[in-house]
Amino acid sequence: TSEFDPSDINNNKVFAILAYFGILFVVPLLAAPQSKFARYHANQGCVLFILAFAWAIVTRILLFIPVLGGIISALGSLVVIALFVIGIINASNGKAKELPVIGQFKLIK
Repeated sequence: TSEFDPSDINNNKVFAILAYFGILFVVPLLAAPQSKFARYHANQGCVLFILAFAWAIVTRILLFIPVLGGIISALGSLVVIALFVIGIINASNGKAKELPVIGQFKLIK
């Protein structure tokens, strides 16, 4: 977080939060293209969106496996939801912390 300007964080916190609501990760890119803080969270939101989309496909396949497929599907979905919550909390607190496991991927510079 120290690499971001405090005024940038305060002015673009809402856009950073919106980045975690699915396809809305594009909103910070359009509304605050010069904000490093908003772009950071847009990247995290984009990676998380791709993960959620991929997990939705995997879930459809897992549901063909009785009982065990449903359990694995539910646990994976809880992980995805937890990552969304962590991202929203970080953005709302003005922090730029990487999401566990997937935070290291940079799709948006």
